[in-house]
Amino acid sequence: MTTDCRNCPLRKFDLFEEMSADELAFTNRFKTGEFTAQPGTEILAEGASSTQLYTALEGMGLRYKTLEDGRRQVVGFILPGDFVGLQSGVMGEMQHSVEATTRMVLCVFNRSELWDLFKSNPRRAFDLTHLASSEEHALGEALAAVGQMDGTAKVAWSLFRFYSRLSALGMNEHDRVPLPYRQQDVADAMGLSLVHTNKTLAKLRDAGVATWADDALTVHRPKELAALARSSGYKPRRRPLI
Repeated sequence: MTTDCRNCPLRKFDLFEEMSADELAFTNRFKTGEFTAQPGTEILAEGASSTQLYTALEGMGLRYKTLEDGRRQVVGFILPGDFVGLQSGVMGEMQHSVEATTRMVLCVFNRSELWDLFKSNPRRAFDLTHLASSEEHALGEALAAVGQMDGTAKVAWSLFRFYSRLSALGMNEHDRVPLPYRQQDVADAMGLSLVHTNKTLAKLRDAGVATWADDALTVHRPKELAALARSSGYKPRRRPLI
């Protein structure tokens, strides 16, 4: 059975803006079903056109580009509530691939209805624009981190962003959040070697700041991790939920 948008478990979190009854009814009509992806499943392929758009309801994934020599560059991570596939809906084809890291449940929307959404529900259309702007902002922050921070700050920045976002999604239990990615994924995203990333994580663990092990991140000293990440004032931005 698919989840009725009015009963969406993500709506209870302050991370997402409230929706009116009309907006919920429209989104429920826009949604065509749900798709379950197992770990490693390619949800969207770079260079391909998809007839569907998605919102991550459960689970985590990542976005990546494939270079000419076959190497993979991670360009972002997907957490519950993230909207996926807008590039294909607007540009005709995906400019990166999307893969499930864990088992994922995704709400499915018909791409052919995208233009009708803009014509008949400008409020929801503005929400889509908001999400696209938020993704652009996040990529800008990540690029600034990659270009201007040293290795320790880069890893701390990445971990603190995960910790903050997952905490806002109600996944924090005793300062521990799930983090099922590989060290290589974070190294790619931050422009670091795997060796450097591993050594930095060991330093953070030995200093009693944060420990990433067994697909989970435990932050022992959140304020210190935030200071290392130069993110002492960071708070996840409230945003729409499609």
